[in-house]
Amino acid sequence: MYIAQRLRLAKYLGTNIVAWGIIMMLHAIPRSFGPFFALRLLLGMLESCVAPILILIISMFYKKNEQGSRMAWFYMMNGVAGIFGGFLAYGISFIPDNGFAPFKIIYLMLGALAIATGVAVLLWMPDSPANAQFLTREERVMAIERIRDGQCGTENKRLKKEQVVEALLDIRTWLIVLATLLTNIPNGGLANFTNIIVKGFGYTTKQTLILSTPGGAIGIASALLCGWYSDRAGERMLPIVWSLIPTLAGAAMLVGLNGTSQKGALLFATWIVGTYGSSLAIIYAYNASNTSGHTKKVTVNAMTLAAFCVANIVGTETFLPKDAPGYLPGKISILVLLSAQVVLCFMIRWVNLWMTRKKRRLVEEMKIRNGWTDQDVERERERAAFADLTDKQNPFFVYTA
Repeated sequence: MYIAQRLRLAKYLGTNIVAWGIIMMLHAIPRSFGPFFALRLLLGMLESCVAPILILIISMFYKKNEQGSRMAWFYMMNGVAGIFGGFLAYGISFIPDNGFAPFKIIYLMLGALAIATGVAVLLWMPDSPANAQFLTREERVMAIERIRDGQCGTENKRLKKEQVVEALLDIRTWLIVLATLLTNIPNGGLANFTNIIVKGFGYTTKQTLILSTPGGAIGIASALLCGWYSDRAGERMLPIVWSLIPTLAGAAMLVGLNGTSQKGALLFATWIVGTYGSSLAIIYAYNASNTSGHTKKVTVNAMTLAAFCVANIVGTETFLPKDAPGYLPGKISILVLLSAQVVLCFMIRWVNLWMTRKKRRLVEEMKIRNGWTDQDVERERERAAFADLTDKQNPFFVYTA
């Protein structure tokens, strides 16, 4: 992310996507675990910048009450990919192995799609409103001015050490890191083991590929609904709570019906359990709306992604081979972790509301101390908007709960 801060965001992103596509296509070559593992490691390194850069770009183009739905629109593509990938894998599974393993076709196709997407990003995605080629000079100024009231600032290429320190000492940073961990440890298990769990209900391997697609559709609907509500209500934590309720219900069904023959109910549970994925999109929107100062924002986004990666590694250890085919401990861990996440969401919401009240009192004190009129306050607010101040340094910054 600090490399991205020094370079042009969209160009760095596009280059990484093209390289990712090339590495993905190279997965068709290895015949042993070592090279394959090395390629997977490179994939993770290259894709690590994608979500943080998209968060930065969205925060530079859209107002706070628009960011949640925009995050949801890019995050819902996980559901689209799940549907597309399920049908693609199902179709390819019927291709006979005539010396070239059919699964390698998936690597070649997805790699080619990624390269095409990366080229499109390089050609057309702007780094910020200031160099958006599809806007006129006047429209660029308007695009920058429309986000002034949010006090989140715009791009700054200088790395500010004091903002890194503030990010590390801000309790809200660690609360959102903890929230990311609690939400995505279940993701590490479910993303890798859902098809295996479904197969354990008595379905064939080919059937599990196609039966996973409704979960993608539910994930799309959940992401869009949570994003819309987040902007409409001016909330960030409550949409996360709403997205976790179907997941908790689905996990409870998987635990309660574990070992039974009620295939339909168990399959339905695996579909609704995926709504928790929407919470990550809202966490991204939370970071965009509640963090100011470009270096601080980059740092918080990087820490969030690091927490996401660690959580997915830990999550795979909650579904162990000795617990197959029911994986009951893994299912119980989902209930425990996401129940804790609900409590944490209300805690984060309270902290943000308290800090907003504190900011308002500070502005009133400044107004009295300096003898400012309302016009003076507005002038100072506009002056602070693009000064690359952090949310703590800027007395006019308002947190989104």
